[in-house]
Amino acid sequence: QVQLVESGGGLAQPGGSLRLSCLANRSIFSIYTMAWYRQAPGEQRELVADITRGGITNYADSVKGRFTISRDNAKNTMYLQMNSLKPEDTAVYYCNRKLQYWDWGQGTQVTVSS
Repeated sequence: QVQLVESGGGLAQPGGSLRLSCLANRSIFSIYTMAWYRQAPGEQRELVADITRGGITNYADSVKGRFTISRDNAKNTMYLQMNSLKPEDTAVYYCNRKLQYWDWGQGTQVTVSS
């Protein structure tokens, strides 16, 4: 059973930065395409960014140029560096396998507000 724990969220001002972390309980990041998702209140969960086991990254248009997904296989950790944050980035952020989900973690709340 893969368990994922997200952390690093918080309150940021518009234009600010946060770095999210996703810790897995086993070595998965070098095997599967992994992704960050987010869900804003009243909205459906959406894909933000993903990274293949070969390290190829893809981003939603809304975050392209501002967010960077990366991983450290040795630490069983994936990251999402979020720069130039906007109020519309406010959401709960989750990590999971792309498309073929494991159980969802608790997520980490990101709030962008002045």
